[in-house]
Amino acid sequence: MPDYPRHPGVDAYLAGLPAWQARLGQDLRDLIHTAIPGITETIKRTVQPYFVHHGNVGALLTAKDHLNLFLYDGAIVPDPHSIITGGHSNATARTVAFRQQDAIPREALTAMLREIAANNEAGGWRKIKKAREVAG
Repeated sequence: MPDYPRHPGVDAYLAGLPAWQARLGQDLRDLIHTAIPGITETIKRTVQPYFVHHGNVGALLTAKDHLNLFLYDGAIVPDPHSIITGGHSNATARTVAFRQQDAIPREALTAMLREIAANNEAGGWRKIKKAREVAG
C-alpha cells in the first residue's frame, strides 16, 4: 500500500461499504495516489470522497451493485481503451463503473488520471476546451 496522507472521512466512507466495494475503493484510492503523487483527498457533498490536484480529478460513489469512479475531465481526455462506462456526453465528468468481478484497467486509468492532473495544472479542462474551440 502506498504511503500518503489519508483523509479520515475517506477512511470512514470506505469502512462503511460492503467488503468487496471497500477493497475496490481502496485499490482505486491507492492507484490514484500512485498515479498522481501529492494529490489530496477530501470529502465534498457531506460524504463523497474526492481526489484533488489543482482542481477535481476524481470522486468515488457507490451504488448497490457497483462502484463508480467519476473522472472530472470535461470529456477532453482521450479514452483509447474504452474504459469509460457512462457520461459520454456529460460536460463535466465521465464515469468508470466497477462491478465485483471487474479488474481495474490500471495502465489506461493511470494514463487518464495523469492527463486530467496535467490539464488541471494547465488551468483546467474548461480553459483547455475553450482554447481548443478558439483554435478550432
